[in-house]
Amino acid sequence: MRRALGTAVDGVLAALVATLIAAVGLYAFSLVEWPAFNSSNVTRAVTTLGQVVCAAALAAAIILYRRSTLTWLAKVLTWVGLSGFVTVTLGMPLAATKLYLFGISVDQEFRTEYLTRLTDSAALRDMTYADMPPFYPAGWFWLGGRVGSVLGMDGWEVFKPFAIGLLAVTAVLAFTLWKELVRIDWAVAVSAVTTALVLAYASPEAYSAVIALLIAPALLLAWGALNRPVAGLAGPDPDRGPTPGPDPTPGPGPGMNGPSQRLDGINEPLMPKRGAPKRGVPKRGAANNWGWGAVVGTGLFLGLAAMFYTLYLGLAAFAVTLMAVVSAVLAVRAQGTWRAAVPIALRLAAIAAISGLIALTVWLPYLIAALTGTRATSGTALHYLPESGATLPMPMFEFSLLGALCMIGMLWLAVRAATSRRAQALGIGVVAVYLWTLMSMAATVAGTTLLSFRLEAVLIVLLGAAGVFGFLEGSKAIYQAINEPPRFKIAAVVVATVGAMAFAQNIPQVLQSEITVAYTDTDGDGVRADMRPPNAVSYYRDVDAAIGEQLGKPRDETIVLTADTTFLAYYPYFGFQGLTSHYANPLAEFDQRAAAIEEWTQLETPDELIDALDSSEWEAPDAFLFRRGADGYTLRLAADVYPNDPNVRRYTVTFDESLFEDPRFETTDIGPFALITRTS
Repeated sequence: MRRALGTAVDGVLAALVATLIAAVGLYAFSLVEWPAFNSSNVTRAVTTLGQVVCAAALAAAIILYRRSTLTWLAKVLTWVGLSGFVTVTLGMPLAATKLYLFGISVDQEFRTEYLTRLTDSAALRDMTYADMPPFYPAGWFWLGGRVGSVLGMDGWEVFKPFAIGLLAVTAVLAFTLWKELVRIDWAVAVSAVTTALVLAYASPEAYSAVIALLIAPALLLAWGALNRPVAGLAGPDPDRGPTPGPDPTPGPGPGMNGPSQRLDGINEPLMPKRGAPKRGVPKRGAANNWGWGAVVGTGLFLGLAAMFYTLYLGLAAFAVTLMAVVSAVLAVRAQGTWRAAVPIALRLAAIAAISGLIALTVWLPYLIAALTGTRATSGTALHYLPESGATLPMPMFEFSLLGALCMIGMLWLAVRAATSRRAQALGIGVVAVYLWTLMSMAATVAGTTLLSFRLEAVLIVLLGAAGVFGFLEGSKAIYQAINEPPRFKIAAVVVATVGAMAFAQNIPQVLQSEITVAYTDTDGDGVRADMRPPNAVSYYRDVDAAIGEQLGKPRDETIVLTADTTFLAYYPYFGFQGLTSHYANPLAEFDQRAAAIEEWTQLETPDELIDALDSSEWEAPDAFLFRRGADGYTLRLAADVYPNDPNVRRYTVTFDESLFEDPRFETTDIGPFALITRTS
């Protein structure tokens, strides 16, 4: 209990420091008129400078930890270094724009729409459709919405600072967990490396990046919860690394001079083989054979994943279940009775119960609606198979720094699988990713997928974490094998430092296309950050003003039918139809709505249109935002054409202008748009 409380206090303090660093950093960046990232190298230079400063803080922290002096300062330096690295690596390249990576384009459009919805109100409502609970987990968006509400910012505007700030907070929280699982100087190194990997390969999808940052230490925690060595048979700790000095803090990590059982024994070895002496084996159910702290921690992580990102929840739950199966087999083999698997099953059930209760905070409204209503057949969220989802990801074979790190990680997992619990936990996670990928490929036969292509970032993080341990342990082994030359340690540190900085400074280059879109998209103020002429989004403010003036209704009580769904991302109106069926709520009957819209285009008189709107099975639009075409008012709709890639077919429908030539409609031309409101 004391350890858990201490970890919680550390986490809170770390989060406060990270929040302060991110807030101060982003505010400071906004005070300068920076040139656009895609047209100047100035911001890239300042980004690299900031990264070097943060790396120096982390290096100083490692030195202090190894010398066991000023450990409080080392902890603060670690928090500042990690959160500052996140802030400068993402915040500086985006300093001259108000938009986040990918701007308002591609998937970022519906994410911004969701954040705008939950900034407008704390109620759990669908991003697009009125009177409907959300299908996508609301956790990240709800938190961002509350931040935006407190700061008085619109959803689109709070997206960037919230995404960067929460990633900074998560980076220090991941360190807080790592240091309870491995020796503390190694925890700094693995936290820094996995943070850099997440920024490079997962940060555009900011809500999933939070889970990606935590998944590696969470898997170690889960292995400690489910694989409980028999007391008295553990023997020497196989994961104890070289001791960096006297115990610097109460309850150090493995490899320090304190107890090796961090968070309920994550560092004990595997169960002994069948036939091993059973002296010292506690009675079944003995307290020291359970590990409920790790059980609770694992349940909390899975609950967080359920609140943030369903796919990563599925993978993490699959990996944890796989761990339980492996642990049960080992326990039965060691004790010679099936009863040895019962405690493992109970712990797994407890993890599921804890995570399930947390998940219900965001999932309950949708589950109730799905059970009591008619679920449509148009839910096609899993209907996407790009080329990367049709092959097994092999980052370890890339000719790059990432490839080298992942290769070291893969070799370390293979070599240490029998002796290191860290390798066992991370290895099971890697196996789970590959099994999920194979299951996704098999699911294509049934006409769907499991979106395995989105798991490559998780695989990179797991292999990267293993690569850090492989480099550290491998360097020590080489050092001992060549008779411990005094300059070898210096050479190893230089190689690690130069490699880390080379990768870090290249992160903006990895994200170059995402950053460029943030500068070329038009923001909610009607401005392009690269100072070029804005697109049609610049007219949205006039459209919003006209709707409010003509209808006199709050935005969240107004339904707009439009194909320019970015309008819904900037203003919290509800839409009659979503962007595509893949992002649409399965309860919304996307296909049927599209068919109804096409039927409306075939009508001939305003009376027929009014009757069709009034008799619609869904709440009818209060306003129509069209584009003008040669034959009338046009809308671009979308249809799912999976298994084709691209998986969306765009098509245009046209409303005859005569359908709206009636006193019950008011038509206003605004730029390229024709706004039609129903006045009665």
